[in-house]
Amino acid sequence: MGKKPLVHHIVRDVKKHRELWEKFWPQKCLFDLWPVRYCFYEPYAHLAEFYVFQENGNIVGLLPLSWIEESQHYCFFPGELCKGKTWLEQNRIISQKPFVTKALLESVGKPVHLRYLLSEYVTGFSSDDENFKCSLDETGYLFFPAQHEFSFDKYLQEFSKKTRKKLAKKLPLLERRGVTLRFDHFRDINKLFQMNISHYKERSYFDDKRFLRSFIRLAEWLKKNRMLCITTLLIGGCVAAVDMGAIWNSQYTVLAGGTSLEFPEAAKLINFHHIKWACHKRFSLVDFLCGDFGWKHRFHLTPRPLYLLHSLPNPVST
Repeated sequence: MGKKPLVHHIVRDVKKHRELWEKFWPQKCLFDLWPVRYCFYEPYAHLAEFYVFQENGNIVGLLPLSWIEESQHYCFFPGELCKGKTWLEQNRIISQKPFVTKALLESVGKPVHLRYLLSEYVTGFSSDDENFKCSLDETGYLFFPAQHEFSFDKYLQEFSKKTRKKLAKKLPLLERRGVTLRFDHFRDINKLFQMNISHYKERSYFDDKRFLRSFIRLAEWLKKNRMLCITTLLIGGCVAAVDMGAIWNSQYTVLAGGTSLEFPEAAKLINFHHIKWACHKRFSLVDFLCGDFGWKHRFHLTPRPLYLLHSLPNPVST
Protein backbone atom coordinates (compact mmCIF):
# COMPACT_ATOMS: atom_id res chain seq x y z
CA MET A 1 0.00 0.00 0.00
CA GLY A 2 1.20 3.54 -0.76
CA LYS A 3 1.36 6.45 1.59
CA LYS A 4 -1.88 7.86 2.89
CA PRO A 5 -2.75 11.39 1.73
CA LEU A 6 -2.03 14.39 3.92
CA VAL A 7 -4.59 14.89 6.65
CA HIS A 8 -5.34 18.49 7.56
CA HIS A 9 -6.95 19.81 10.70
CA ILE A 10 -7.16 23.07 12.68
CA VAL A 11 -6.41 23.23 16.41
CA ARG A 12 -8.13 25.99 18.39
CA ASP A 13 -7.42 24.84 21.97
CA VAL A 14 -4.63 26.95 23.48
CA LYS A 15 -3.49 24.06 25.70
CA LYS A 16 -3.00 21.95 22.57
CA HIS A 17 -1.23 24.90 20.98
CA ARG A 18 1.38 24.84 23.69
CA GLU A 19 1.86 21.09 23.33
CA LEU A 20 2.35 21.41 19.57
CA TRP A 21 4.65 24.41 19.92
CA GLU A 22 6.92 22.87 22.50
CA LYS A 23 7.13 19.58 20.61
CA PHE A 24 7.68 20.83 17.05
CA TRP A 25 8.85 24.45 17.13
CA PRO A 26 12.69 24.70 17.10
CA GLN A 27 14.12 26.47 20.14
CA LYS A 28 16.82 28.59 18.52
CA CYS A 29 16.19 32.11 19.78
CA LEU A 30 14.33 33.97 22.51
CA PHE A 31 11.22 34.43 20.36
CA ASP A 32 10.93 30.66 19.92
CA LEU A 33 10.01 30.21 23.59
CA TRP A 34 6.32 29.56 24.20
CA PRO A 35 6.11 31.75 27.36
CA VAL A 36 7.56 34.69 25.42
CA ARG A 37 4.88 34.34 22.74
CA TYR A 38 2.16 33.77 25.31
CA CYS A 39 2.96 37.11 27.00
CA PHE A 40 1.41 38.74 23.92
CA TYR A 41 -1.54 36.38 23.61
CA GLU A 42 -3.97 37.44 26.34
CA PRO A 43 -3.67 41.26 25.96
CA TYR A 44 -4.61 40.94 22.29
CA ALA A 45 -7.02 37.99 22.55
CA HIS A 46 -6.91 37.25 18.84
CA LEU A 47 -8.41 33.94 17.71
CA ALA A 48 -5.52 31.46 17.53
CA GLU A 49 -5.67 28.66 14.96
CA PHE A 50 -2.84 26.20 14.44
CA TYR A 51 -2.97 24.50 11.03
CA VAL A 52 -1.61 20.97 11.21
CA PHE A 53 -0.83 18.44 8.48
CA GLN A 54 -0.30 14.75 9.15
CA GLU A 55 1.10 12.02 6.93
CA ASN A 56 0.77 8.37 7.95
CA GLY A 57 -0.21 9.54 11.44
CA ASN A 58 2.87 11.77 11.86
CA ILE A 59 2.78 15.56 11.97
CA VAL A 60 4.73 16.90 8.98
CA GLY A 61 3.52 20.51 8.92
CA LEU A 62 2.58 23.18 11.45
CA LEU A 63 1.48 26.78 10.82
CA PRO A 64 0.56 28.73 14.00
CA LEU A 65 -1.72 31.63 13.11
CA SER A 66 -3.87 34.31 14.70
CA TRP A 67 -6.87 35.86 12.99
CA ILE A 68 -6.82 39.68 12.99
CA GLU A 69 -10.48 40.65 12.83
CA GLU A 70 -9.94 44.38 12.27
CA SER A 71 -7.78 43.85 9.19
CA GLN A 72 -9.30 40.54 8.03
CA HIS A 73 -6.13 38.50 7.65
CA TYR A 74 -4.02 35.92 9.45
CA CYS A 75 -0.57 36.54 10.84
CA PHE A 76 1.79 34.50 12.98
CA PHE A 77 0.66 33.62 16.49
CA PRO A 78 -0.02 35.48 18.76
CA GLY A 79 -0.96 38.35 16.44
CA GLU A 80 0.68 41.19 18.39
CA LEU A 81 -0.43 43.74 15.82
CA CYS A 82 0.56 47.35 16.43
CA LYS A 83 0.60 50.23 13.93
CA GLY A 84 -0.26 47.71 11.23
CA LYS A 85 2.73 45.50 12.06
CA THR A 86 3.59 42.48 14.13
CA TRP A 87 6.73 42.64 16.26
CA LEU A 88 8.04 39.17 17.13
CA GLU A 89 10.84 38.17 14.77
CA GLN A 90 12.45 35.05 13.30
CA ASN A 91 9.25 33.26 12.41
CA ARG A 92 9.04 29.82 10.86
CA ILE A 93 6.76 27.49 8.94
CA ILE A 94 7.25 23.99 10.26
CA SER A 95 7.31 21.70 7.26
CA GLN A 96 9.31 18.65 6.22
CA LYS A 97 8.82 19.18 2.48
CA PRO A 98 8.24 22.17 0.17
CA PHE A 99 4.90 20.83 -1.07
CA VAL A 100 3.71 20.58 2.55
CA THR A 101 4.52 24.26 3.05
CA LYS A 102 2.35 25.24 0.09
CA ALA A 103 -0.38 22.86 1.19
CA LEU A 104 -0.40 24.46 4.64
CA LEU A 105 -0.74 27.95 3.19
CA GLU A 106 -3.40 26.91 0.69
CA SER A 107 -5.44 25.22 3.42
CA VAL A 108 -5.92 28.52 5.25
CA GLY A 109 -8.38 29.82 2.67
CA LYS A 110 -8.15 33.45 3.84
CA PRO A 111 -5.49 36.15 3.39
CA VAL A 112 -2.22 35.67 5.26
CA HIS A 113 0.43 38.26 6.10
CA LEU A 114 3.44 36.47 7.56
CA ARG A 115 6.31 38.73 8.62
CA TYR A 116 9.90 38.29 9.76
CA LEU A 117 10.40 34.88 8.16
CA LEU A 118 13.90 33.47 8.12
CA SER A 119 15.23 32.89 4.62
CA GLU A 120 15.09 29.08 4.73
CA TYR A 121 11.30 29.21 5.09
CA VAL A 122 10.60 31.13 1.89
CA THR A 123 12.52 28.91 -0.52
CA GLY A 124 10.51 28.47 -3.70
CA PHE A 125 8.48 31.67 -3.28
CA SER A 126 9.04 34.94 -5.14
CA SER A 127 7.49 38.36 -5.67
CA ASP A 128 5.96 36.97 -8.88
CA ASP A 129 4.28 33.99 -7.23
CA GLU A 130 0.65 33.78 -8.26
CA ASN A 131 -0.80 32.94 -4.85
CA PHE A 132 1.77 33.73 -2.14
CA LYS A 133 4.14 36.59 -2.83
CA CYS A 134 7.49 36.84 -1.10
CA SER A 135 9.56 39.98 -0.58
CA LEU A 136 12.19 41.40 1.74
CA ASP A 137 10.47 42.55 4.91
CA GLU A 138 13.10 44.15 7.15
CA THR A 139 16.74 43.56 8.05
CA GLY A 140 17.84 42.38 11.48
CA TYR A 141 21.27 43.26 12.86
CA LEU A 142 23.58 40.98 14.81
CA PHE A 143 26.91 41.30 16.57
CA PHE A 144 29.15 38.24 16.89
CA PRO A 145 31.80 38.74 19.61
CA ALA A 146 33.84 35.73 18.43
CA GLN A 147 34.46 37.48 15.10
CA HIS A 148 36.48 40.02 17.09
CA GLU A 149 38.13 37.47 19.38
CA PHE A 150 35.84 38.70 22.19
CA SER A 151 37.79 41.96 22.24
CA PHE A 152 36.04 45.33 22.22
CA ASP A 153 39.31 47.02 21.22
CA LYS A 154 39.59 44.76 18.17
CA TYR A 155 35.97 45.54 17.31
CA LEU A 156 36.79 49.26 17.33
CA GLN A 157 39.40 48.62 14.66
CA GLU A 158 36.48 48.06 12.26
CA PHE A 159 35.89 51.82 12.32
CA SER A 160 37.84 54.21 10.15
CA LYS A 161 40.78 56.04 11.63
CA LYS A 162 38.81 59.28 11.39
CA THR A 163 35.85 57.83 13.30
CA ARG A 164 38.09 56.35 16.00
CA LYS A 165 39.73 59.73 16.42
CA LYS A 166 36.33 61.40 16.87
CA LEU A 167 35.29 58.79 19.43
CA ALA A 168 38.56 59.23 21.30
CA LYS A 169 37.73 62.91 21.74
CA LYS A 170 33.97 62.73 22.26
CA LEU A 171 33.58 59.84 24.70
CA PRO A 172 35.98 61.21 27.36
CA LEU A 173 34.11 64.54 27.25
CA LEU A 174 30.87 62.74 28.03
CA GLU A 175 32.50 60.69 30.76
CA ARG A 176 33.66 63.89 32.46
CA ARG A 177 30.01 64.87 32.74
CA GLY A 178 29.57 61.92 35.06
CA VAL A 179 28.57 58.95 32.92
CA THR A 180 27.55 55.96 35.04
CA LEU A 181 25.63 52.74 34.49
CA ARG A 182 23.23 50.92 36.75
CA PHE A 183 21.77 47.51 36.19
CA ASP A 184 18.54 45.64 36.80
CA HIS A 185 16.50 48.42 38.40
CA PHE A 186 13.14 47.03 37.33
CA ARG A 187 11.29 50.30 37.81
CA ASP A 188 13.51 51.91 35.18
CA ILE A 189 11.43 50.25 32.45
CA ASN A 190 8.73 52.85 33.16
CA LYS A 191 11.27 55.51 32.21
CA LEU A 192 12.10 53.47 29.08
CA PHE A 193 8.43 53.53 28.02
CA GLN A 194 8.11 57.26 28.74
CA MET A 195 11.24 58.20 26.77
CA ASN A 196 10.33 55.92 23.86
CA ILE A 197 6.87 57.49 23.57
CA SER A 198 8.33 61.01 23.92
CA HIS A 199 10.75 60.29 21.09
CA TYR A 200 8.51 58.41 18.64
CA LYS A 201 5.11 59.72 19.81
CA GLU A 202 2.25 57.86 18.05
CA ARG A 203 4.81 55.74 16.13
CA SER A 204 5.97 54.14 19.38
CA TYR A 205 4.83 50.57 19.91
CA PHE A 206 4.26 51.47 23.55
CA ASP A 207 1.64 54.01 22.53
CA ASP A 208 -0.61 50.95 22.04
CA LYS A 209 -1.90 49.85 25.45
CA ARG A 210 -2.16 46.21 24.35
CA PHE A 211 1.48 46.13 23.33
CA LEU A 212 2.53 47.94 26.49
CA ARG A 213 0.68 45.41 28.68
CA SER A 214 2.26 42.56 26.72
CA PHE A 215 5.73 44.01 27.11
CA ILE A 216 5.31 44.46 30.86
CA ARG A 217 4.21 40.82 31.09
CA LEU A 218 7.31 39.85 29.10
CA ALA A 219 9.57 41.86 31.42
CA GLU A 220 8.00 40.24 34.48
CA TRP A 221 8.41 36.74 33.04
CA LEU A 222 12.03 37.40 32.10
CA LYS A 223 12.74 38.77 35.57
CA LYS A 224 11.12 35.75 37.24
CA ASN A 225 13.28 33.44 35.15
CA ARG A 226 16.49 35.45 35.69
CA MET A 227 16.80 36.33 32.02
CA LEU A 228 16.03 40.04 32.22
CA CYS A 229 18.69 42.71 31.69
CA ILE A 230 17.84 46.34 32.32
CA THR A 231 20.66 48.77 31.57
CA THR A 232 20.32 52.39 32.65
CA LEU A 233 22.76 55.04 31.53
CA LEU A 234 23.00 58.16 33.67
CA ILE A 235 24.76 61.39 32.79
CA GLY A 236 25.31 63.79 35.67
CA GLY A 237 22.91 61.71 37.74
CA CYS A 238 20.07 62.08 35.21
CA VAL A 239 18.61 59.10 33.35
CA ALA A 240 19.82 59.47 29.76
CA ALA A 241 18.89 56.05 28.34
CA VAL A 242 17.32 52.78 29.40
CA ASP A 243 17.50 49.52 27.45
CA MET A 244 15.72 46.24 28.16
CA GLY A 245 17.23 42.98 27.00
CA ALA A 246 17.24 39.27 27.71
CA ILE A 247 19.85 36.54 27.94
CA TRP A 248 18.99 33.07 26.70
CA ASN A 249 21.33 30.28 25.67
CA SER A 250 24.36 32.61 25.40
CA GLN A 251 22.38 34.97 23.18
CA TYR A 252 21.79 38.54 24.27
CA THR A 253 18.71 40.15 22.70
CA VAL A 254 18.26 43.91 23.03
CA LEU A 255 14.48 44.18 23.03
CA ALA A 256 13.69 47.88 23.39
CA GLY A 257 15.11 51.16 24.53
CA GLY A 258 14.37 54.75 25.33
CA THR A 259 16.68 57.75 25.17
CA SER A 260 16.32 61.22 26.65
CA LEU A 261 16.11 63.97 24.06
CA GLU A 262 18.44 66.01 26.31
CA PHE A 263 21.33 63.59 25.74
CA PRO A 264 21.59 62.73 22.01
CA GLU A 265 24.89 60.85 22.51
CA ALA A 266 23.39 58.51 25.11
CA ALA A 267 22.19 55.97 22.53
CA LYS A 268 25.70 55.60 21.15
CA LEU A 269 27.15 55.13 24.63
CA ILE A 270 24.65 52.49 25.72
CA ASN A 271 25.03 50.54 22.46
CA PHE A 272 28.79 50.53 22.85
CA HIS A 273 28.22 49.18 26.35
CA HIS A 274 26.13 46.26 25.01
CA ILE A 275 28.88 45.34 22.56
CA LYS A 276 31.68 45.68 25.09
CA TRP A 277 29.73 43.68 27.68
CA ALA A 278 28.95 40.95 25.15
CA CYS A 279 32.66 40.60 24.42
CA HIS A 280 33.42 40.39 28.14
CA LYS A 281 30.68 37.78 28.74
CA ARG A 282 31.69 35.88 25.60
CA PHE A 283 28.14 35.66 24.30
CA SER A 284 27.58 33.81 21.04
CA LEU A 285 25.70 36.79 19.61
CA VAL A 286 23.88 40.04 20.32
CA ASP A 287 20.61 40.49 18.46
CA PHE A 288 19.76 44.17 17.99
CA LEU A 289 16.61 43.21 16.06
CA CYS A 290 15.21 44.91 12.96
CA GLY A 291 15.22 48.58 12.11
CA ASP A 292 18.43 50.46 11.40
CA PHE A 293 17.46 53.83 12.94
CA GLY A 294 20.58 55.23 11.29
CA TRP A 295 23.17 53.61 13.55
CA LYS A 296 23.28 49.83 13.18
CA HIS A 297 24.96 49.86 9.80
CA ARG A 298 27.48 52.43 11.04
CA PHE A 299 28.29 50.17 14.00
CA HIS A 300 29.41 47.44 11.58
CA LEU A 301 26.76 44.96 12.69
CA THR A 302 26.00 41.90 10.57
CA PRO A 303 22.74 42.28 8.60
CA ARG A 304 20.26 39.40 8.38
CA PRO A 305 17.34 39.80 5.96
CA LEU A 306 13.91 38.64 7.08
CA TYR A 307 11.05 38.08 4.65
CA LEU A 308 7.36 38.74 4.18
CA LEU A 309 5.06 36.12 2.69
CA HIS A 310 1.52 37.27 1.94
CA SER A 311 -1.58 36.56 -0.10
CA LEU A 312 -3.18 39.97 0.36
CA PRO A 313 -4.24 41.82 -2.81
CA ASN A 314 -3.03 45.03 -1.15
CA PRO A 315 -0.52 44.00 1.53
CA VAL A 316 -0.40 45.71 4.91
CA SER A 317 2.20 48.48 5.00
CA THR A 318 5.52 47.27 6.42
